[in-house]
Amino acid sequence: MRLALDLIADGIPAEVISADSRQVYRGTDVATAKPTLADRRGVPHHGLDLAAPDERFSVADFAGHVESILPSIGTRGGVALLVGGTGFWLRAIADGLDLDALPWDPDIRATLEADLAGRGLGVLAARLQAAAPALAANVDLRNPRRVVRALEIATLQGDVPRPAPRGYGAPVLRITLDVRDRAVHRAVIARRSAAQLDGGILPEAEALRARYPVDLPAFSAIGYREAWDLLDGRIDRAGYLAANVARNLAYARRQRTWFRASPADLALDAGDPGAAEIALARVRAFVRASPRPAV
Repeated sequence: MRLALDLIADGIPAEVISADSRQVYRGTDVATAKPTLADRRGVPHHGLDLAAPDERFSVADFAGHVESILPSIGTRGGVALLVGGTGFWLRAIADGLDLDALPWDPDIRATLEADLAGRGLGVLAARLQAAAPALAANVDLRNPRRVVRALEIATLQGDVPRPAPRGYGAPVLRITLDVRDRAVHRAVIARRSAAQLDGGILPEAEALRARYPVDLPAFSAIGYREAWDLLDGRIDRAGYLAANVARNLAYARRQRTWFRASPADLALDAGDPGAAEIALARVRAFVRASPRPAV
């Protein structure tokens, strides 16, 4: 998100679309590092605060939202900056996915989620691999939501190929940022975790828990579970920070695995002081060469 704002500050006529599956929920501000009102001032932002935490909001809903705003961004002569770390949502827009053809059934979903709670992720992952090996080959088997969703699809339509994609029709420039030095990366995450704790995650988590069930997908954002444990006295500040850092590191590993399957046009080390300028130069050239592009 910070790189996107730097691009706009550089004079590129851009609008930001958040592809973060937890920033769509209202009230999840500190835990998701949602852009502040000051960040958004003068910069159109989309994909934020679209649903209450207890409302269903899927990748199909996100795709519909983006498809409704992209033409207007183009009409204004702007560049759409699709930013965030939810790889499936990014792929659904840039590469396309026939979301309408993917079935869903709330009763099957409820049964699978009960199995997940009672029998564990390993049992469901093994079931998916046995029943639908083609689907399983394209699913992160360490991600409980992805495994449950794949089993739901397999139950309804079998182990059939995914629908043909319906990708974005204009040019797309893919940029990924990573901190390649693992010690530096851990230090960055530790600073972010401390800033989250000092920046208001506790009152945010307390207020949300007072209004909604704690097991909603919106509250899988890293920080809430640790905040509730801290509020209830099960851990102290050091315990919060240790758990938060560990979950962020594990999530970063999953992100690297995901993005290796979708190679970027430009992969940068965020720890490199010159990375931002390299990205700016590449985007400037891309914008000059492509009508109504998206990044």
